[in-house]
Amino acid sequence: MRTFNSGAAFGLYGQDGGYNDTRDVLVTSTTDGVDLNDLWSEYQDTVALANAQRQALIDFLSFPVTNNIETVTQLSGAKFERASEYGEPRGARQRPSSLSLGYDFGWYDLANRYTWQFLADADVAQVNANHSAALQGHNELVFELVLSALYGGNVNRETDVDGQIIAVKGLWNADGTVPPAYKTNTFDGTHTHYMVSGAATIDSGDLDDLFEQLRHHGYDKSNGVQQIVAVNSREGKVIRTFRVANGDTYDFVPAAGEPVDSILDPGQQVSGGARISSTYRGLRAIGTYGEMIIVEDDLFPVGYVLNVGSGGAANLNNPVGIREHKNTALRGLRLVKGRDADYPLIDSFYNVGLGTGIRQRGGAAVMQIKASGSYAPPTEYLP
Repeated sequence: MRTFNSGAAFGLYGQDGGYNDTRDVLVTSTTDGVDLNDLWSEYQDTVALANAQRQALIDFLSFPVTNNIETVTQLSGAKFERASEYGEPRGARQRPSSLSLGYDFGWYDLANRYTWQFLADADVAQVNANHSAALQGHNELVFELVLSALYGGNVNRETDVDGQIIAVKGLWNADGTVPPAYKTNTFDGTHTHYMVSGAATIDSGDLDDLFEQLRHHGYDKSNGVQQIVAVNSREGKVIRTFRVANGDTYDFVPAAGEPVDSILDPGQQVSGGARISSTYRGLRAIGTYGEMIIVEDDLFPVGYVLNVGSGGAANLNNPVGIREHKNTALRGLRLVKGRDADYPLIDSFYNVGLGTGIRQRGGAAVMQIKASGSYAPPTEYLP
């Protein structure tokens, strides 16, 4: 996994671990006349904007938390009992469906080190390029941490909380914990949401299995949860071919704007109603398979299919918790000024404190597409 280190430089001049440099005198503006303190104020504004606009690939997967341990209710059912003439009705017993879940936490930073010599010769475009790269690096960091929590959760992690070792659990992973019953569905401690397809190529039965893995825990439309399948373009190409006529459970229905392999007669429409939009909450949607929306992006690893039950952006039913610091002043990406308050850009650095953990253990499932063997997480998203 990618990590950021305070000794790493990000610039057009200088080497990793060093400074953006050139000569020697204190300057107050770039070579094209932009005041450095004005730049500092602008960068603080854009950092705040970046914190407010989490990218869509993170939002639909996660929910913000601030505690290192959280008691989270998992979706489950409640039963009525026959009433007596004088008795009090019993309370709905949801206790078995609440789990104490841990989140790890770490500080990440990245330095944009400028000497006054560099700033004397740099124009504003060069300085802006460094800032933009840092914002992109922050998004990549959060995205990688979230996906690592999902793909790499087949083995539980650990974190140290004030000297106490706390488990940071993945999706249901046969760790001995019994998932709560949902309606007539019961489970045991070997239940897992880390699966192997049993074939070298994805087929429609894999999507059917992934749908069922979430549905039998209650993560479906009946509880306000949309199942979203995230795939690489390699798997997406195969999913586009699924047809009932070929024995598949559903036809793949392409999104509006996606290519279709049939021509409809005048007055005809796609069976089942209108096609979905080619974007879904900012994601590229290529179509639907049954109730599942298929999103495609090469940020998702080849040979893996991730099915996520999403309640919407930053919804409490989303599977991953993104932990930030309890102190509100230390949340989000921060641009920390350098040693000289009059010239804050010099020796400034970016800092963020983040951690992850699974909040809804039944709210997602991952399938590795391979002929045999046990599940192994992708190297891009090792925990």
